[in-house]
Amino acid sequence: MAVDILRWLHVIGAAVLLGTGAGIAFFMLMAHRTRDAALVAHVAATVVLADTLFTATAVVLQPVTGALLARESGWSLGEPWILLSLGLYVLTGVFWLPVVVIQLRLRDLARAAAADRMPLPEGYQRLFRIWFACGIPAFAAVLAIFWLMLSRPALW
Repeated sequence: MAVDILRWLHVIGAAVLLGTGAGIAFFMLMAHRTRDAALVAHVAATVVLADTLFTATAVVLQPVTGALLARESGWSLGEPWILLSLGLYVLTGVFWLPVVVIQLRLRDLARAAAADRMPLPEGYQRLFRIWFACGIPAFAAVLAIFWLMLSRPALW
């Protein structure tokens, strides 16, 4: 019973991470493509809120539910697939943490441009490219973690 509840919580958390990440990327990209500073400001503010409510909560709970699930299932945290998953989780965090700061700056730059009825500044464009580039390895790492969690391969 405890294993089933922990597995459920862990899967829900993983789905929140993947879904929120994909949703944030999609909506930010679509808003960015309009070049409408007011729209970008609104979407970026929503993205910051979603990252705070959903992503940050899941980021904290995933290792907790994962460790408890491993213990209840009799898996060692030294299992190669778990170690690789943890490494990829840290890699994801290395890319996600700067993205959070960048999203705040993107929101602020878009708000200022909208208030001044100006186009999005070059600083916004540069930060958006960095934001987008950080998302690619982070998203790939999350997909790899999903595969590892589902297949639990014998790696070495």
